[in-house]
Amino acid sequence: MYLRMTVAIVAVLLGLGTSGVGAQTPAATQTPDQRVAALKKSLAESQASLRKFEWIETTVLSLKGEEKSRKQLRCYYGADGKIQKLPITGAAPAPAAQSGGRRGGRAAQAVVAKKKDEMQDYMESAVALVHQYLPPSPERIQKSKDAGKLAVVPQDQGRVRLDFSDYLLPGDRMSITANAATNSLAALTVATYLEKKDDVVALDVQFGALTDGTSYTAKTTLDAKAKNVRVVVTNTGHKPLAPGHEAAPTAIR
Repeated sequence: MYLRMTVAIVAVLLGLGTSGVGAQTPAATQTPDQRVAALKKSLAESQASLRKFEWIETTVLSLKGEEKSRKQLRCYYGADGKIQKLPITGAAPAPAAQSGGRRGGRAAQAVVAKKKDEMQDYMESAVALVHQYLPPSPERIQKSKDAGKLAVVPQDQGRVRLDFSDYLLPGDRMSITANAATNSLAALTVATYLEKKDDVVALDVQFGALTDGTSYTAKTTLDAKAKNVRVVVTNTGHKPLAPGHEAAPTAIR
């Protein structure tokens, strides 16, 4: 009974009981399956709204506080339902790597080059990890709920937090905070790891809203403190998608 009532309260705060699955059953009597179905429906509707737009994704990789690369992509949903990412012509180049001069012989230079390649691979893996968590996957949300790994934590200012354990990787946690006043996502955080569990990675997501009320991921910050790596992904410049652009080339992941 406690679980049913808890999930019911969460659904009301998320605004999931206003249409579709949520509207068919009184809030106090809906089952967890019905609530998750409503949440998945809400996520699908949000992505459907975003398909009307295109935007600019800017990814900045930093090591020990120093910017190492910056990349901008034009993004929009293609006809296959996947986000298409195309390089922007004339985008600002990444900062040039600073040279420390000639140090040591070929062996020393090879070691430095190897370390640089390893760090580049690590940073690229960090970027890929961001996109595995965003946008949240309805399938993974369902799997976490079915495994009994959904916890609800009341927050102040009329908010509630949903914690999904083992969402993507064993031992990780994705937390979604909902704003009760607007029935929209207020924040999303992830505690996860790269390569091994002691390689801790934290994700912090800020949301924005377009003029028509469509919610979108405005800024995502990934911190991998063990490697002093930070990845910041921002989405800006949303505008209506021109007709015919939905049949775009294969997505860049």
